[in-house]
Amino acid sequence: MSDTVLSNFTPGIRQERSYHRTFKVGIIGTGWIAESHAESYKNQPDVEVVGLADLIPGKAEAFRERYGLKNARCYLSHTELLANEQLDAVSVCTYNMTHAECTIDALRAGVNVLLEKPMCVTIEEAADIMRAERESGKLLSVGFQPRMDPNMQMIKKIVQSGVLGEIYYIQTGGGRRRGIPNSTFIEKKTAGIGALGDIGCYSLDMVLNAVGYPKPLTVTGYTSNFFGTNPMYQYPDAGHTAQQNAERFDVDDFAAAFVRLEGGIILDFRISWAMHLDTPGDSLILGKKGALRIPSTECWNGTVGGPMKLYTDVAGAQTVTEIPILPSTGSGLFDKKIRSFLDAIDQGGPAPVPTSQIFYNQAIIDAICKSAAAGKEIEVSLPSLD
Repeated sequence: MSDTVLSNFTPGIRQERSYHRTFKVGIIGTGWIAESHAESYKNQPDVEVVGLADLIPGKAEAFRERYGLKNARCYLSHTELLANEQLDAVSVCTYNMTHAECTIDALRAGVNVLLEKPMCVTIEEAADIMRAERESGKLLSVGFQPRMDPNMQMIKKIVQSGVLGEIYYIQTGGGRRRGIPNSTFIEKKTAGIGALGDIGCYSLDMVLNAVGYPKPLTVTGYTSNFFGTNPMYQYPDAGHTAQQNAERFDVDDFAAAFVRLEGGIILDFRISWAMHLDTPGDSLILGKKGALRIPSTECWNGTVGGPMKLYTDVAGAQTVTEIPILPSTGSGLFDKKIRSFLDAIDQGGPAPVPTSQIFYNQAIIDAICKSAAAGKEIEVSLPSLD
């Protein structure tokens, strides 16, 4: 019986294509996440990185030397980069609080954008980004590379096959027993939000993408930062002692929420940078005909923590089908993210990870923060995009 069920989810064969142009690309922000963008762009034979921008003097130049981007010119602002280079695309790799500004300016300059996650900090910023996207006619994709993982794609394939029936409840989350990233991640003035934006957006996307991104209606949210503000659980990093990191920590390191979605679906969510558990639990997708268990990972890494299990009734018998881990073939997830973005530009779209979906992801994150501050359930208010 298991082989019969599994045969319904056999991955298809992807077609290879040839490309006959050179993409001129800029990178805005040369911090940690930009390193993966640079490495992936170097792996694409049809890409030339022609510009780098960073607010810190000398940082872009050091980045250029470290990654051998000899043809890249360096700028102290994204506006200088956009004004002085003829760009096909940019990667926005700045800290969260400047995602919206850099993305909107790039779109208005007629440049396609690969925007790192989270999309931004607030739902109002997300609406501003989408308006600029529509006005510009350029392509904007949000950087959710876990979607390129075949196991993540299997989750959506199983749900969309109808084997689970009508979905009524989802439990999801993830996190780390200890994994506070520090740097610019832990202050509102740069990050805006903490674990919610850093890894919570991934966990939400895993399940919401599978069920078709229904509109969020109400949210009861909770956030805390018991660990990040305690030097006992902090650690020193470049330029800061553990005590200093604890003192400047003013974002969430744990969040939880109860979300009502359109279609009568309940979403039970939790995420963590630090706690006393190795995981807050497996992800579950419950339907009226079956259920799917998605094993958690000890530290969010963009895939699943082991073979998934599909629970169904067959001819009156309760059955459990194990879905084996699918190996990732070819280039890594980041390379696939970059390649899918370039492919979409070359072919005229659509965006691999469209803002129309991540708008709801951002709405949930925003509502969790607002509900936590209010101490009560709130209705999700979505700004008009007109």
